[in-house]
Amino acid sequence: MQKINEFLLFLNNYLGGHQWFVFFLLGTGIFFTLYLGLPQFRYFRHAIRIVKGKYDRAEDVGDTSHFQALTTALSGTVGTGNIAGVALAIHLGGPAALFWMLVTALFGMTTKFVEVTISHKYRDILPDGSISGGPMYYMKKRMNITTRRGKIIRTGAVLGGFFAFAAILSSFGTGNLPQINSISDSMFSSFGIKHAVTGGVLALLLGLVIIGGIKRIAKVTSTLVPMMALIYLVGAILVIATNYQNILPSLGSIFSDAFSGSAAIGGFLGAGFAFTFNKGVNRGLFSNEAGQGSAPIAHSAARAQEPVSEGMVAILEPFIDTIIICTLTGLVLLSSGVWNEKIENRFEQADLQVLDGNYSDKCQEDRRLLSRVLSNDTSLVMFTGNLQISDGTVVTPGVTIIHAESIAEDVVVTKGSEKYTGPVPVKAGNVQFGEMDLEDNLYFTGRSLLHSAPLTTEAFKRSILGDWGQYIVSIGLLLFAFSTAISWSYYGGRAVTYLFGTRYVIIYRLIYVAGFFVASFTDTTIVWNLSYITIAIMTIPNLFGLLVLRRDIKRTIRDYWKDFRKEWPEEPVPLGE
Repeated sequence: MQKINEFLLFLNNYLGGHQWFVFFLLGTGIFFTLYLGLPQFRYFRHAIRIVKGKYDRAEDVGDTSHFQALTTALSGTVGTGNIAGVALAIHLGGPAALFWMLVTALFGMTTKFVEVTISHKYRDILPDGSISGGPMYYMKKRMNITTRRGKIIRTGAVLGGFFAFAAILSSFGTGNLPQINSISDSMFSSFGIKHAVTGGVLALLLGLVIIGGIKRIAKVTSTLVPMMALIYLVGAILVIATNYQNILPSLGSIFSDAFSGSAAIGGFLGAGFAFTFNKGVNRGLFSNEAGQGSAPIAHSAARAQEPVSEGMVAILEPFIDTIIICTLTGLVLLSSGVWNEKIENRFEQADLQVLDGNYSDKCQEDRRLLSRVLSNDTSLVMFTGNLQISDGTVVTPGVTIIHAESIAEDVVVTKGSEKYTGPVPVKAGNVQFGEMDLEDNLYFTGRSLLHSAPLTTEAFKRSILGDWGQYIVSIGLLLFAFSTAISWSYYGGRAVTYLFGTRYVIIYRLIYVAGFFVASFTDTTIVWNLSYITIAIMTIPNLFGLLVLRRDIKRTIRDYWKDFRKEWPEEPVPLGE
């Protein structure tokens, strides 16, 4: 597992984890925001009217209503990113990371608008009468190159094929594996239900839902999304209200360090601006998927004569998903104070490191050095050799145990239920669990920072809800993540349809359900690192395609308003249209 994790981190350093990807993503949103004249602000009220069905027509073609398309797309984005993803962003980059998540969402509203508009415009009607759409279709139809001699080079088909392949991978890396992993972790910590049991039951339910296609998916998600949002929002407000005295300081910490990085405090070792900026933007993308090209697949099935009207519906997604829900989650984490507090927990293998030397987070110089090692920029030496354990206690002198980007305290090593005595092999700072047949029953426990769903769970317990707060997170995570898995099965299925045809969709669905089960008992960190990579390889071709077709997008929007004035002369139009 450690070797796999190292490879995934290496690959991600050149893709989604690199600064060029962050600037490409955010830059595309900024470009279209300026190019189209702030559409996320000017079209917001109009988008709400469209969702309400005010401009619906009986002759509109599609499989779902505007509201069902919105809830299906939201169910694909409102998932672990809102509960576990925000917690991971703050854990890595501090409070300032939330600021960059919100900035990503603000410009992501425009990115969602343009990617849904152009994808809806070039969607296909399949022989069975159903709708299939997404970025791969606009790429195939509009991104071929015509030479001076009139020869057509089908670059669009190649790019569309690459995107569809990336979408299939991302359906596992974004919508499948991390979702059930977070659910099973939460159900185990809250109710003691074994990971495999949770995975087995939900895999069966997932199979029963997705076999019915988009109409059944839309019906399920249009019920689940409002219900899950209400449960979670009520719980979050109760936590924030309980810790009301920390609301203003929490808001201040989000904005005060936005351009300098988050300062070290408590068990949090601090994070520089570049690191904080990168993690905030990356987690923002994982949360609302603006630019990833996933939401256009759901919106392409909506009943709408005008593609721009469906694009406007998509403007609401990042606003609901990130600006509302993620902000509430962030305030829960910050106001409760758990984000920088070391808490007793069992250590994840992939989050565990052993440094050669004694370091303390009480020492300012040590904090500075350790914050650099977490950003892969340090000369600190990793320990190699046998870690000697006596009655569960590490007795090897001159070593420091790191877990979850913090110095671990009160570390106890157990084998099964007994305290362990003996050597534990370590190579370049990584515990070699695969050696000496220790992997299945050797555990490190102690006090360290938490991240992902366990951190949010702990925060909900620091309120008037008490221990009942963990059940709010468990239920919310169950509904959020399960609905995300449902939606992503549709996205992947449409990508399979594009590449291989509809008859292979059933095979994809069987593999999807099997992967859902297996991921329920797979290492959390491995799953999250896989998701980073699949997001990047799906997002890159989509952003490139949007920039290439910018004039087509602008012309389509202009034609929409011309037709709208003719059909609805009494209706107000946004300023400047």
